[in-house]
Amino acid sequence: MITDPEAFLNFFRSIHRRTLRDIEALPAPAENWEPSRGEGEKAWGISQIVYHICESRIYFASAYTGKGWRYDWVPPSTEKQSGWIPALEASAVEFQKQISGTPREWLDRKIKMIDTDGTLSGWRILMMLLEHEVHHRSQIDTYAGLEGWDVPQIYDRTREQIDELQDKQTLL
Repeated sequence: MITDPEAFLNFFRSIHRRTLRDIEALPAPAENWEPSRGEGEKAWGISQIVYHICESRIYFASAYTGKGWRYDWVPPSTEKQSGWIPALEASAVEFQKQISGTPREWLDRKIKMIDTDGTLSGWRILMMLLEHEVHHRSQIDTYAGLEGWDVPQIYDRTREQIDELQDKQTLL
């Protein structure tokens, strides 16, 4: 469980860096790429997913800070690939601004859900943000892999590299 908003923000920054890394690795054809079929969210291209990651960060911050579950922050344009990183950076700055300095007690505070009568603790809402971002980053990485584009390795090594290292490993 998260016990400090500033510690959470440190972890958020590591997730943000990996999102930037994966988005920066996309080739030019990614700018106009869209799934071949689907409706609604299933039909979103990469530029729409990047936009959604940006706006969702503030959606979760809004819920956490008691302003309601609202998409009321408009990210910079992600229509062009050149805008993807600036939009992600702007949303990271805005998210951190909204979360930084909030009281530790807010992590345990119950927040009403948007679609049910239930509540969630503040720390859980912050974790939902991270899970949401990783989900969409993985979606983009999957699309990239299907197109044959390089996908950055999360730990800078492939399974094949681990197999080679494992074969050379000496057990104590």
